[in-house]
Amino acid sequence: MDRVATMGNSERSAARDAAGETARETDDETPGRARLDKWLWTARFYKTRSLAATAVGQGRVDVNGERAKRSKAIGVGDVVRVRQPPFEIICEVRGLSERRGPAAEAARLYEETAASQAARTALAAQLRAVKPAAYEGGRPSKKDRRDIARWERGR
Repeated sequence: MDRVATMGNSERSAARDAAGETARETDDETPGRARLDKWLWTARFYKTRSLAATAVGQGRVDVNGERAKRSKAIGVGDVVRVRQPPFEIICEVRGLSERRGPAAEAARLYEETAASQAARTALAAQLRAVKPAAYEGGRPSKKDRRDIARWERGR
């Protein structure tokens, strides 16, 4: 039987360390870089890191014009496009942070492009101008509920 096959995990890692190998290089160890999902969370684009990872997985975040995985290492100067329907934010990374701080501190981590700000402002104004769907408020009456139930059953 092979010696490596009979080794336990701690023995394997000790053997790797003795050989000068590391178990796994991570993006967090790279100086001047940060994981995309962690940066989105610290920059307060998403409330939780899990939500940030989900958005990246759904393809709602691009880095330098390319779809990225959540473990992508980003650094200062990278351009990040975040789609949070109906809005789209295009920003340049200005800083990295190890922890999620106050909003004022998070705002210093990126700079939104002028074109992105203008498009977002125009879309917000357009959405405010649209009247909400007409709804004759209030709870349905007993007759209305019967009519709705009949309609749902297909009568």
